[in-house]
Amino acid sequence: MSHPANFRSLLHRIALSDIKAVSRYYCNKNDENIDEEQKRTVDPSKDRTKIIPVETSIRYLESKAYGETYGNNPVWKLYRRNHKGGIPPRKTRKSCVRGGIITTGNPCPICRDEYLVLDHRNTKLLQQFISEYTGQILEPFNTGLCQKKQKELLIAIERAWDQGYLTYDIPFRHYDYSLYIKSSN
Repeated sequence: MSHPANFRSLLHRIALSDIKAVSRYYCNKNDENIDEEQKRTVDPSKDRTKIIPVETSIRYLESKAYGETYGNNPVWKLYRRNHKGGIPPRKTRKSCVRGGIITTGNPCPICRDEYLVLDHRNTKLLQQFISEYTGQILEPFNTGLCQKKQKELLIAIERAWDQGYLTYDIPFRHYDYSLYIKSSN
């Protein structure tokens, strides 16, 4: 009785090996070359291998193109994260760029625009991620930055504070206490 079961499994193994051998010999070398060429062609808007100098980024922040794109808002203001459900997750994605190419459909505000370079000398960009009321760095939950760019942002802001490019000031509020002080007159 065990012979038919063993015989079936033996036939099954032989049939699978024949299928693998046929598919191996059928493969065409030209198809492999076409696939490699298709992999090499990358959409230029998603390519992040080109290094943009900080000076170019600073000029971009003062340009008309930046004003038309973002207006007076910070770069993260109009950004909205994609997520499942009604409540967004506390943590953002690890990185938007893998292998020099944007791999997500909705990259974070810094990864999306190649001319926004996080550097300690680019103070106009760094000030957008510091709270004007408390002087603290905004959380990625609010700004939508990926974890990689948030870490670069923290390093750039700390360097700017250390080297004096940014001042570590908290705005002082002036209160009119005359309304609360009871006058004896």
